[in-house]
Amino acid sequence: MSHHKLEVRKLRFSYPDGHVAVKDISFTIHHGEAVGIIGANGAGKSTLLMLLMGVLFPDVGEVLVGDVRVTKKTLPMIRQRLGMVFQDPDDQLFMPTVYDDVAFGPRNYKLDENEVESRVNMALELVGITHLKDRASYKLSGGEKRAASIASILSMQPDVLIMDEPTSALDPQARRRVIGLLKSFEHTKIITSHDLDMVLDTCKRIIIIKEGEIMADGAAAEILTNRVLLEDCGLEMPLSLQNCPLCGIVKA
Repeated sequence: MSHHKLEVRKLRFSYPDGHVAVKDISFTIHHGEAVGIIGANGAGKSTLLMLLMGVLFPDVGEVLVGDVRVTKKTLPMIRQRLGMVFQDPDDQLFMPTVYDDVAFGPRNYKLDENEVESRVNMALELVGITHLKDRASYKLSGGEKRAASIASILSMQPDVLIMDEPTSALDPQARRRVIGLLKSFEHTKIITSHDLDMVLDTCKRIIIIKEGEIMADGAAAEILTNRVLLEDCGLEMPLSLQNCPLCGIVKA
């Protein structure tokens, strides 16, 4: 079975109050792509992520991982292929130590302890926090918690990493460390964020959503320099691409 793409076909989803949060959205993400999904608050980004992960199911349309449709029946298989890092690491870290948090997923798959240890050490080394493995997760800094939450997903060896606001509430140094970490991953990545400078640094493709619909889907360098499009969607150009307030130099 191929897991080398994630396909969304004509998704539509309404909440019980009648609000249509996702309207006929379709796109395909191929193996190795880094895709930023952006939009103003209420655009439908979080709902879309929940549909991708099978937390919600669409009224119309379908999500396929490789050739497997996301349904209640296929969720155990899908959750091994798609790994989601939550916006708040405290929602993801709940075990006594970092090691136990990172081991939780592999242990839940009933892997033998030697394989669990191998996966945990690999994930901790990949995100550069091997020295924290015996620390209590709740005592970590914000950046360390973010790294630990990413490691807890990497230990499950997913094909696709889905990250919701990975740099939110981080200080500048921790933010830069997380950006470097994301850039180093060869995984297929889907990132939602209001931090458009981070998105510019880590994603080659952008999908803009407005009121549940895709307004644009294309190269990050083109979309994130389109001031008119961004402002129409309630967004601003990344600060790194805006005019310098001190010298007046206009950036391309």
